[in-house]
Amino acid sequence: MCDFNVHVTEHSDRTVVAVSGELDLATYPLVTEVTDNLTLQNSTLILDLSDVSFMDSTSLTMLLRLRERTHARDCALELHGLQDSVQRVLDITGASPLFLIHPARTA
Repeated sequence: MCDFNVHVTEHSDRTVVAVSGELDLATYPLVTEVTDNLTLQNSTLILDLSDVSFMDSTSLTMLLRLRERTHARDCALELHGLQDSVQRVLDITGASPLFLIHPARTA
C-alpha cells in the first residue's frame, strides 16, 4: 500500500475527513473504519478528497453506503476538492448528482 492517510477534524457543526492517496480495494476499509466511528447526527460530514489521485468502483460503493448512512441520521454528506480522475468515476457511473460536490479544498 502506498502512502495513504485519513485525518479527522471535528468542529461544532461539521466533521472533516481528509483522505490522501489512492482510494481503492486496499484502502477504502480505512475510510470506512474512521467514518463508522463518527457520531453522525444533525451535522455535516465533509470528505475532503482533494489529495485522492485515484478512486475505483469499490470506493464508489463505500461512498454510496456512507451517503445512505448519513442521510438516515439527518446528516449532510459533502465531497470536497475532487480531482478530475475521481470526478470522472462519479460522472461515468451517474453517481455525481447523488452527492453535494464542492470544487475547493476544505480548510
